[in-house]
Amino acid sequence: MDEAAFNISNHCPCKNPQYDQTFIESSVTTNWDLICENRQLASLAQSMLHAGILGGSIFYGHVSDRYGRKTACLLALFCEVLFTALSAAVPKFWMFVVFRFLIGTALGGTMLCCYVFLIELSGTSFRPYITALVEISYISSYLSLPIIAYFVREWRYLQLATSLPWSFVLLYYYLVPESPRWLITTGKKEKAIEVLTYIAKKNKRPIENIRAVVEKVQGEAQSNDREQFGSYLDLFRTPKIRTYALLTAYVWTCCAFTFFGINQYIGKLQGNLFLNVMLSAVSLVPGLFLVVIASLYLKRKVGVLTSFMVASGSLFVFIFIPKNMDTVELVFAIIGQLGAYTAFMQIYLFTSEIFPTIIRNSAMGFVSVFARFGSFTAPFVVNIGIEWVSITIFCVLAFIAASLCYFLPETKDSVLLNTVQQTEKLRSRKINT
Repeated sequence: MDEAAFNISNHCPCKNPQYDQTFIESSVTTNWDLICENRQLASLAQSMLHAGILGGSIFYGHVSDRYGRKTACLLALFCEVLFTALSAAVPKFWMFVVFRFLIGTALGGTMLCCYVFLIELSGTSFRPYITALVEISYISSYLSLPIIAYFVREWRYLQLATSLPWSFVLLYYYLVPESPRWLITTGKKEKAIEVLTYIAKKNKRPIENIRAVVEKVQGEAQSNDREQFGSYLDLFRTPKIRTYALLTAYVWTCCAFTFFGINQYIGKLQGNLFLNVMLSAVSLVPGLFLVVIASLYLKRKVGVLTSFMVASGSLFVFIFIPKNMDTVELVFAIIGQLGAYTAFMQIYLFTSEIFPTIIRNSAMGFVSVFARFGSFTAPFVVNIGIEWVSITIFCVLAFIAASLCYFLPETKDSVLLNTVQQTEKLRSRKINT
């Protein structure tokens, strides 16, 4: 504390602050004294990360559709490692803020491009498991981070410890193939045959008919030369795609808005910092199993709609729980969080199946932008000051999102379409494989 802190005319320890180092030896806040009149700068650094995710979703979505899934994924992964490591060496706060934005762009590209890449490399029967497998890596990282932070309590070393070891992603260039779907759609037939032949041999599957199948699919995919490379404009040129883009954008906004909003309440727990972060991660684990079950046995629309209704219903009950029943409040808040979390996971899969290969990453980038809007605005709604008003807003928007899912096409057990033209012509997406 400042030596004059106990003086009645000076209660702010801004001149010579001493920080509580019980959990953290040094942080961005202590390094640049982001307290008192500089407190808003800490929020700026966090906001720049989300702004970067928004920008990265757009940028890498375009790169993926134009230059390939492999290129976009490897570039995003490498940049994430590079920018995180460099952020540990900056001497000025404004430089740190810039790198937070750049880290966000790489993170946005990694989340979307890697997911679409996996979906396109997977067969119809394996798709329901992809979302859960991706989230296992997220939750594992979420659980391991407080453990690493417990032993590495200096923020610069923590940045290095969580970035440099992942430099091996550069080796993925030699290990990961390009998406055969993207290669076929963009006219790279011979390369697609080469990749599919390699995959078939590794899985001990027949290779005799690969060329014939590729030529057939390519003929369907390239009936219109203009569609060899997609862009964000293609999301609005045709009526069905335009409708799907607007509906999914709103649903993604509500997913992020509800999930991060509920997180604000659960995050206000007292106790050990590292333990609280781990408990927050553990509370999401049941969602992995629920999503797989829903993806296997429920239609896509039913699964997403049910998750939203669970979130909306639990929040509705939350409003009427007496304030002295803290445990009951926590239980319903966690149920609401699980509902929003499972809706978020399922909408990733649902959206990737709705849009054709030619604009799949662009579509995912577009809707991800609206998810960022949801995550931006959630804290402001939480801080309205009247709890029942905040909860009611989350509840109503989740219910509206559930209702709008009804107007999206059903995609369970369907073949991924390749072109906008195919999507516009198809009346039913129920094409079993």
